Amino acid sequence: MQRQFIPFSELRNHKAIVVDSTHANGFMLSHWRGAPTPDAIRDDTSAGIVLGALRLQLPELDLPYVTANHFDIDGFVGVWALLNPEQALEHEELLRQMALIGDFRELDLNHPLAGEALKLVCWINARERELFYKPFAADEMEEKEVMQCAGKFTYFLQAFGRVLQDPDWERAAWEDEVGSVLLGYRDMYKPETKLTRHPEIGLVIIEIPHPLHYYALFSRTTGFDMVLTCYDRNRYELEYKYTTWVDIASRPTLPRISMAPLAAQLNQMETSGHRWTYDAVTETGPLLRLDGDQLKREEAYDNPTEREIFSSAIPVDKLKQVVVNYYRQAYAHLQPKYNWSWKAIKELNT
Repeated sequence: MQRQFIPFSELRNHKAIVVDSTHANGFMLSHWRGAPTPDAIRDDTSAGIVLGALRLQLPELDLPYVTANHFDIDGFVGVWALLNPEQALEHEELLRQMALIGDFRELDLNHPLAGEALKLVCWINARERELFYKPFAADEMEEKEVMQCAGKFTYFLQAFGRVLQDPDWERAAWEDEVGSVLLGYRDMYKPETKLTRHPEIGLVIIEIPHPLHYYALFSRTTGFDMVLTCYDRNRYELEYKYTTWVDIASRPTLPRISMAPLAAQLNQMETSGHRWTYDAVTETGPLLRLDGDQLKREEAYDNPTEREIFSSAIPVDKLKQVVVNYYRQAYAHLQPKYNWSWKAIKELNT
């Protein structure tokens, strides 16, 4: 069957395969919390779920339309795979790497296809910024993402197959970002970079002189769901990774715990003139940082290199101690598990 992409709004009139989203009038292939994904194809990414469904030739795929309610790397790869199933299965592992890098920002250059996947992801990033708008920028626009993203899908669904065959054909588009990522990746292994892992609370602490591109910064955080970055001049950011916004299948996770009490504790200690702010646990990547309430969503999602990170009066050793102690206490009576519901997470935080 030759499927076609339709805008999400057309689900009212057409039953479709729904990728990286949820909707009652369709067969959902999504890692979103609560999505009714068949156990046989559960995966960490929505693209991985789609590829599993194609490989098993699930009968539910016998639908003529495909859609998604937003554009991102993972969702795009899933949609493209459903429209180009033979090519997708031929390049399955490369597409899986793209989804992991795009959604979780976990770049592992030890994987033989990660370098090619990085080029493709950065090509999409570059063309998206050049021809359309940055992720989450539609929040500030009159026409929202669910409507505007159809234009992105139309362009990339037409252009991606050619670039997949030869990413170097589009080198001019991706080389600057790839170069930045690779420099940052190298920095993550320099002697002045220090990693401290706290697996019992899912936290990794990265002490590094300066901010990096996310694909480099999170390259050594696989298996962890919180990252505390400590830069020089007492500049800090604490972030829940996207791995705890979705249902990942590869390992159990701890639920998100509100950052509000931690922010209040830090504000009692802070004398810099800045204030600690936090995002809700339902945000895709909640940040705890100084004056974070001044950031738009697109700025919070963008790389740390693209936003100002203010200096705190709290010494780094004290900051680390406070954060670790807070989460050790918060998680003291909780165990990691699969498939946390948003209802359960919200009840924990009331």
